[in-house]
Amino acid sequence: MAAIKVYGNRESLATVLVLCCLNEKELQYELAQVDLGPAGAQNKPQYLALNPFGQVPTIQDGDLTLFESRAIIKYLAKKYKGQGTDLLGNSLSEQALVEQWCEVEGQSFYPLASSIVYGTFVMPLIGGSIDRDIGAEEKLNKVLDIYEERLSKSKYLAGDFFSLADLQHLPWTHYLIDACRKDRLFTSRKHVNSWWKDISSRRAWKMVEIPL
Repeated sequence: MAAIKVYGNRESLATVLVLCCLNEKELQYELAQVDLGPAGAQNKPQYLALNPFGQVPTIQDGDLTLFESRAIIKYLAKKYKGQGTDLLGNSLSEQALVEQWCEVEGQSFYPLASSIVYGTFVMPLIGGSIDRDIGAEEKLNKVLDIYEERLSKSKYLAGDFFSLADLQHLPWTHYLIDACRKDRLFTSRKHVNSWWKDISSRRAWKMVEIPL
């Protein structure tokens, strides 16, 4: 099987998410580093021919070119279901719960986590001042209260198996804890904390060179 080509950047959390998924699926891949610096390689015609939005990552798997990280990992989980970690579940109900919690991550967790990370960590790096989004943190606390309730009943978000729903949380939670020092959001919740320790210790995640 030919290696999957990934156009991305290790400083991109969306790229990191896709690399982790590839590791979970035990797939061979080649990373073509896209320079996101002042030159803006992602905005050059050659790359825009692959991804008209000029964002990373984009993958090529045979004749298929695909962008948007969540779409990519869902595709990988479906096409290579029989290889590596099964990230989808087996029964229709398990798969529905995976889809549900993937949506929760995208709609309820990610917007708040990214707001906190950008305001606390990214803005100072690019010369701005720290913007502590208290409202986002208060809302994230409420979201994590729901996670705590859910995880008191199952080991992972969609059930007793690791899935795309858990995988999608890895990059942004890593930044919340290690870059923004928001570990209290997780350590103060017994089941959320156990879940994070579990998923962040997975070999596929540790194989990724996580940027900070």
